[in-house]
Amino acid sequence: MPTQFAPLQNDTFLRALLRQPTEYTPLWLMRQAGRYLPEYRATRARAGSFLGLAKNPDYATEVTLQPLDRYQLDAAILFSDILTVPDAMGLGLYFIEGEGPKFERPLRDEKAVQALKVPELGSLQYVFDAVTQIRTELKGRVPLIGFTGSPWTLACYMVEGGGSDDFRTVKAMLYNRPDLMHHILQTNALTVAAYLNAQIDAGAQAVMMFDTWGGALADGAYQQFSLHYMREVMKHVKTEKDGVRIPSIVFTKGGGLWLKEIAAVGADAVGLDWTVNLGAARAKVGERVALQGNLDPSILFAQPDQIRAEVAKVLESFGKHSASSGHVFNLGHGISQFTPPEAVTVLVDAVHELSRPLHK
Repeated sequence: MPTQFAPLQNDTFLRALLRQPTEYTPLWLMRQAGRYLPEYRATRARAGSFLGLAKNPDYATEVTLQPLDRYQLDAAILFSDILTVPDAMGLGLYFIEGEGPKFERPLRDEKAVQALKVPELGSLQYVFDAVTQIRTELKGRVPLIGFTGSPWTLACYMVEGGGSDDFRTVKAMLYNRPDLMHHILQTNALTVAAYLNAQIDAGAQAVMMFDTWGGALADGAYQQFSLHYMREVMKHVKTEKDGVRIPSIVFTKGGGLWLKEIAAVGADAVGLDWTVNLGAARAKVGERVALQGNLDPSILFAQPDQIRAEVAKVLESFGKHSASSGHVFNLGHGISQFTPPEAVTVLVDAVHELSRPLHK
């Protein structure tokens, strides 16, 4: 691994996460390297499959950099998948076209759950190699974000065996055998913390935890089975590397109800989905954390003038910046694969232009 990467030329994103003054509101997009880009689709075709793309550092680097070559984004995010972690735990990840991820060996009984253990990180070396290669090839243009799924979100896939509409299998285990669920979550928390730390060691300059399915839990269950384990992860994740701060972001989709509790989890920033009023969220958490979000991704199907108008609404909702406020513009969830690429140009230009007066 290179002992020294190129100096960072644009640290606006990192400063915003740390609630330091910036000249404008930085932005990046969840799933910014993805199927909406024709160049991504071409690379994926060469790779032969999604896993062929994600497990090859050369391809992962190529697609991570594609949106940066097209748009003036303020951060790159590692191209990978949250399910590389349970795959490393021996569950056998595979993808079916049109159906998404599946596991050959889901955790359906006590024997399978009790056999679950923290994997050797060497089985994820392709991820860390990709992080180092991306960071090197970025040449300091913008920071690189590493990421993971939350312990609960990973558990949903691990028990269900894939995606789910109602989470009945994982919720049945949660209520019938909470001891088994806690074993899965504790194992996941230890794994996820080690995984993020290894990404930081490989070159990630910020990290994010995606709690995509936290919002599927009832109040009370969320605190016990998702929030608690995100807090456990954050206790063990490095906050600096070689004397440089490594900021962290947590994001629970559907988590607006628990905003104050999420803000106390130990991360530097909280991601918000599009159902949350950004100004109300800022009022609720004060300036204890930075906020990230939260444009409805579907707005990118609108006309340019409407996209600009909706960007302005999000920025104005957050309001004028103080010396210790932080806002990273993002979508309220991942960008749709059907998004016109030119709509993203409108979005990026609008955020950079319209946010400047709010930072004076």
